[in-house]
Amino acid sequence: MATIAATVDSGQRSPHELRRALARSGRAERWRAALLVLPLFLFLLASFIVPIGAMLARGFVDSGVARILPRVSAELRHWDGRELPPDGAFAALVEDLRAAREAGTLASAATRLNYDIAGFRTLLVTSGRRVASEPATDSPRATLLAIDPKWGDRETWAAIRRAGGPVTDFYLLAALDLRRDADDALASAPPDQAVFRNVLARTLWIAGVVTLICLVLGYPVALFIARQPPQRAALLLFLVLLPFWTSLLVRTVAWVVLLQRQGILNNLLLSLGIVHEPLRMIFNRFAVYVAMVHVLLPFMVLPLFAVMKGISPSYERAAASLGAPPFTAFRRVYLPQTLPGVAAGCLMVFIQALGYYITPALVGGAEDQMVSYFIAFYASRTVNWGMAAALSIMLLAATLVLYAVYNRIIGLDKLRMA
Repeated sequence: MATIAATVDSGQRSPHELRRALARSGRAERWRAALLVLPLFLFLLASFIVPIGAMLARGFVDSGVARILPRVSAELRHWDGRELPPDGAFAALVEDLRAAREAGTLASAATRLNYDIAGFRTLLVTSGRRVASEPATDSPRATLLAIDPKWGDRETWAAIRRAGGPVTDFYLLAALDLRRDADDALASAPPDQAVFRNVLARTLWIAGVVTLICLVLGYPVALFIARQPPQRAALLLFLVLLPFWTSLLVRTVAWVVLLQRQGILNNLLLSLGIVHEPLRMIFNRFAVYVAMVHVLLPFMVLPLFAVMKGISPSYERAAASLGAPPFTAFRRVYLPQTLPGVAAGCLMVFIQALGYYITPALVGGAEDQMVSYFIAFYASRTVNWGMAAALSIMLLAATLVLYAVYNRIIGLDKLRMA
């Protein structure tokens, strides 16, 4: 009866009233859906987005020196950098050194400036100690130059100006082996300090080689599983997924045991007479490839299997009935249909390989470390959060560029199909 009454009532409404009622109903549904996902959104915001955003912000936010040396930072904002700054900047620096010395914050500013110019920490700490212990004079310029002649170099003052904040491109440029000189022009870092371009190229190369190996090994495995009966395919998939239930650290250490000079693999090769002395298979690029492929291979097999399982075998039979040889039928009929799985698997493996840290650190050598190693180094050992954040931004940018290229060439709809 209630349904009949509602039907009669709706029949008495005008089309405009019906549209308004439908819009209210739609808004209510959207609000209910938003309330359901609100706890998850708040959790992600508090535990993921905000911490990562705060970390990445350290790559271009630089307010420490301006907070510790506020007077000289304000003076240098109007300095053109062509000659030494005016006497007011020298006087402001002397006042800031005395105040920072008394507050105990001078070491923090010295550490930041030392990132820019080696030896700046010693210069600033020594100058602060001498200024605090000696009586004030009428010529702050002469006082500082008497303490250290480096105060007569434009580059010394330019470093303070570059660190004056509140934002800076120092860390981002350093992550690309670039820097700014005293004239504020871009210049390449000295050859003995230019390492990060090579590290990024090495990271991309290792990730690409690992992705290619996973594709070569994973494609026939996925093809074999997809053509098995359901029960046998389920067992084989279980074996593919089995490494997921083993710790990454345990799997990597196992390769150390297998590949070392007195390890199982070397002893087997020696006993079979294949080699006459142990091979060097650990702490090099070969070990990195082997361990990373072992970990990432399932991420290639699963997308390929998901796509191959949905391809009907009748296509190849139809091609064979038209006279196509088996290889031609596979190459021209079956292989193109698996390309979404190939693209999805390659994307998953490559992006994960870009961020690998534990595996290269345990089984690789000094020339095999990737960007993640240096991020961890600056974050935990030298506590240079700005450099760690800049390298993280560089790695994130590389990932986003790869994602954009994938979307441009293949399209995200193909990824959803996989």
